[in-house]
Amino acid sequence: MKSTFIPILAAGGAFTAADWIVIVGYFGILLLITWWSIKKNKDTTDDYFLAGRHLGWWIVGASIFASNIGSEHLVGLAGSGCTDGVAMAHYELHAWCLLVLGWVLVPFYIRSRVYTMPEFLEKRFSPTARWVLSIISLVAYILTKIAVGIFAGGVVFGTLLPEIQLNLGFVTLDSFWVGSIAVLIATGIYTVLGGFRAVAYTEAIQTVVLVIGSALVTVFGLIKLGGWSELRTALPSDMFNLWRPLIPPGMEGTWEPVKETTRIAWYFNGNFPWIGMLFCAPIIGLWYWCTDQYIVQRTLGAPNEREARRGAIFASYLKLLPVFLFIIPGMICLALAMSGKVPEFKTLLVEQGGNLVVNRDAAQSAFPLMVAHILPAGLRGIVVAGLLAALMSSLSGVFNASSTLFTVDLYEKLRPGASQHKLVQIGRIATAAMVIIGFLWIPVIKGSKGLYFYLQAMQGYLAPPIFVVFFLGVFMKRLNGKGCLAALIVGFVLGIFRLLVDTPVALHLKGYESGYPEGSFLWIINNIYFQYFSLFIFVICIIVMVVVSYLTQPPDDEKIKGLTFATTTPEQRAATRASWNKWDVITSVVVVLIIISIYLYFRG
Repeated sequence: MKSTFIPILAAGGAFTAADWIVIVGYFGILLLITWWSIKKNKDTTDDYFLAGRHLGWWIVGASIFASNIGSEHLVGLAGSGCTDGVAMAHYELHAWCLLVLGWVLVPFYIRSRVYTMPEFLEKRFSPTARWVLSIISLVAYILTKIAVGIFAGGVVFGTLLPEIQLNLGFVTLDSFWVGSIAVLIATGIYTVLGGFRAVAYTEAIQTVVLVIGSALVTVFGLIKLGGWSELRTALPSDMFNLWRPLIPPGMEGTWEPVKETTRIAWYFNGNFPWIGMLFCAPIIGLWYWCTDQYIVQRTLGAPNEREARRGAIFASYLKLLPVFLFIIPGMICLALAMSGKVPEFKTLLVEQGGNLVVNRDAAQSAFPLMVAHILPAGLRGIVVAGLLAALMSSLSGVFNASSTLFTVDLYEKLRPGASQHKLVQIGRIATAAMVIIGFLWIPVIKGSKGLYFYLQAMQGYLAPPIFVVFFLGVFMKRLNGKGCLAALIVGFVLGIFRLLVDTPVALHLKGYESGYPEGSFLWIINNIYFQYFSLFIFVICIIVMVVVSYLTQPPDDEKIKGLTFATTTPEQRAATRASWNKWDVITSVVVVLIIISIYLYFRG
């Protein structure tokens, strides 16, 4: 089959030889790490899925950060900064959730010696609960991680290399699809071959590249604009107000949907209602950072509580960086568009009702636009390597987490006599299948209100039941397996129901271009803000779990020994106390103080 490949270099200027050397060197490092990982692999599940539980704290922390800071940040978070200012920084300031992971849950996870979060749920509640959570988690990964990662890779390539085409004879793929496939293949190679060791160590390297590259975008963007003071002057003060979404209407004079003092229309009230940000965002944060296999698997690869906890603390420091590495560049991009200093950025603005309004679709390209048009020749290679690092690290993490869940929690239960080699092979096959499904879900994301908005909405529908069963399970020993199972099923059904209601409208399917008939039941469901619906699921799950548990037999204390605070033995408490010292406490307190300082500074 004849194919043609037409490369066009980055918009804003061709790459120099130095740029290409950096990019080639980056892939060379990944290749070396993959080769080293293959040589170290022992073809066992313990080694392939948890790197033999030998990861040090700095690898754990860097791996957590690199897994999190992926495609949704490059495309979605920077785009959110361009359209809504620092409002989405609430999610990035969830660094404190990592402290909860390290200080509250790590002791239970490490002493249980589990491979997966569903496996922990089996020890605490029942085997059925493990099956249900595994299925929910795999669905969540398809909807919120794999498809988003592939989509964002396409957006980045479509912006940096807009004229790339791949002619396969029967179809011609544009730069979006070429980029998506390229990121997918490159990531899949080292993930499948090297296992979790390759994932963890490449993510540590990717963290360094990502931070340096993104910092360069912020610095050169501010230089082009004229400094931080120019940014504050160019944009409305509301874009620098973290408190605005948390202040109820009527308690400040500027709570109108449209700010009349500028020609730009800012719709904070509709996008970030204060009740949702105050109560729902922490639920999603604690679910993601403390109970999601995608993140927690890194701590499970540590040899003991001390290394796992310190890894979580280190990751909490790194987690504070996205506000300045992604949100601020998005805001700088908009300020440059408004000032006219970079003519190419004017595509971010469209006229609507006599006002210039941010084009939300175009805003998703804010970060790659900055790379293409702001950075001087010779530095683009570093930042593009950082972009690739973020895209690949998020995908590699979810690939490995997915294969772990499917293999350990599902296949091994069905085939308990399978060899270690067979289990590793099945994990690789399962990953490939999930990637294909993720491709099929991309049109839903493209029809959504924005990549980061889509991601938070999907997580809002799926997170509450998982959060409830883990946290209530650890803090309340009276809750049992039947209560856990009921909460998981009810919460999952409610979340999937909302997802099914939203999908036809998001895709603008025939008959749904204008949504559901106004006033109908489905119209009401579709128009309930996702954070409010998430809170509804959360409350229902708590009620269901508590009521069902208290109507049935309590769990056996011996069976759940060490899995709840009330059943932890004196020896286990002593071991946990010996695993930390005053410096662990001090560094944790500093993280909290930094978060408070950021909230105090960004108040409009």
